[in-house]
Amino acid sequence: MAGTLLAGCAAQQDKVAENSGDVVVTATRAATNADAYALNAPPPPPPPPSPPPPPPEMAAPAPMMVGKAMRAEGRYIHVPSVIVPADPGRERYDGKDVSPVHLTRAEPVSTFSVDVDTGAYANTRRFLTAGQLPPKDAVRTEEMINYFRFAYPLPQKREAPFSVTTDMAVTPWNAQTRLLRVGLRGYDLPREGRPPANLVFLVDVSGSMNDPDKLPLVKTALLGLAEELQREDRVSIVVYAGAAGLVLPPTNDKGLIRAALDQLSAGGSTAGGAGLQLAYEVARGSFIKGGVNRIVLATDGDFNVGVSDTKALLEMVEKQRDSGITLTTLGFGQGNYNEAMMEQVADHANGNYAYIDSALEARKVLAEQMSSTLFTIAGDVKIQVEFNPAAVSQYRLIGYENRALREEDFSNDKVDAGEIGAGHQVTALYEIVPAGAPGWIGPRRYEEAPATPGPAGSELAFVKLRYKLPGESASRLIERPVARSLIASAAAPRGDMAFAVAVAAYAQKLRGDPMLAGFGWQQVGALAGDPGDYSRAEFVKLVSLAGSLARP
Repeated sequence: MAGTLLAGCAAQQDKVAENSGDVVVTATRAATNADAYALNAPPPPPPPPSPPPPPPEMAAPAPMMVGKAMRAEGRYIHVPSVIVPADPGRERYDGKDVSPVHLTRAEPVSTFSVDVDTGAYANTRRFLTAGQLPPKDAVRTEEMINYFRFAYPLPQKREAPFSVTTDMAVTPWNAQTRLLRVGLRGYDLPREGRPPANLVFLVDVSGSMNDPDKLPLVKTALLGLAEELQREDRVSIVVYAGAAGLVLPPTNDKGLIRAALDQLSAGGSTAGGAGLQLAYEVARGSFIKGGVNRIVLATDGDFNVGVSDTKALLEMVEKQRDSGITLTTLGFGQGNYNEAMMEQVADHANGNYAYIDSALEARKVLAEQMSSTLFTIAGDVKIQVEFNPAAVSQYRLIGYENRALREEDFSNDKVDAGEIGAGHQVTALYEIVPAGAPGWIGPRRYEEAPATPGPAGSELAFVKLRYKLPGESASRLIERPVARSLIASAAAPRGDMAFAVAVAAYAQKLRGDPMLAGFGWQQVGALAGDPGDYSRAEFVKLVSLAGSLARP
């Protein structure tokens, strides 16, 4: 058969696959006699000398947390592994220049698609904990901010699935400007209200996945997701290496799912395109009308056989996105990691993207946040902010460089945009120059005099949100004015706002943004304030680590 690569599952599962007529991927098992080896093996060589200590001016880099996971009483315990230095030489990123400054009189409207991906934060953490600054193209500011949750009000109705929050603070790195925060929070589905799920785990088992932070961590991640599923849900497992094959037909038997995952092993080239095609076929064959039909792709993105270039893969998933089958991409590993492909494929497939660098991150994405990862509450979500030229002279959107839309795209329901899952949050920060304050762009010789404030004189901006409910083709609209009085009442950022601004500053400094050239790493850490949970405490440590690595 096409993919004779992996060890089979338990005997019961072999029988199920054999009777189904599907492609079964198998491999041989190897066994060694440890006792005999111990009797005949030569004595071990002496240990190598200890490495020299790090220079006194540079803190020793923290080890990369290549996650192992043990299960105890139904919970995951994170066990750090060995130090694995990152090698970004073959990694691929799709970088964009930072969002430009806009003159409000010329361009008063800012339009973009929402982004709920979080992969950039975990991937950047991987570089820092391995003792390296990340490539600037690996840093997407909006994904760094949206990694964290903020105290936005929870919507009460599924039919009106969003709350919209706006607030303002003085910019810590520029006293002449202000920061406008626009925050969204989606309706959260109760567990008993979740629709049934038809999930296809698409697992890369090629030779490039044969590292501790790849296939072993994939098994941990997907097993954690499977444990959260309900009786009505079902899971299939498709694998690909030199060819693609079905390892597990649709089932809700967690024992069979666990056995199938346990038997996976890595080897061979990477026919990712063939794997995607088979995964879509399996998903269509077990499609649940009115349910969640989603492929969960776990890979390092190193496709090298068949349909392997990003453009062809994007065309493939775009053709499938109207079929009701969505796609989540989970990135693993380092050295040959193709982040550009992972992020773009998820976006074009109406899905989401996360990077898994530890068992803790796997549990966060696939267990604690399973509803937001899998269950979509709204599609084609777009945000448009129109600034009042009488109140704001210049502005810039921080992040969302690859999510920008044209003004006319906002009302065009044929233009694709991002999906939002149950309970998801989205945060956007604008740095604005109040009218009359010195800005980034100097006055023009022939510029017209400012107009006298009209009926909108009490408004700073006007926020619009468009979205489609599942199964609907016509978008709905939410509108919110932003009071001009926020400028006068703005103070130094505090609480949640301060933390969001700290994450934005952290991301911009990692990108080398000249806007923050005079704002130091210690100031970023101080802005984050007193960490209230593990994730925020870890962020403060990452800021300190980035500062030490950035020293000349």
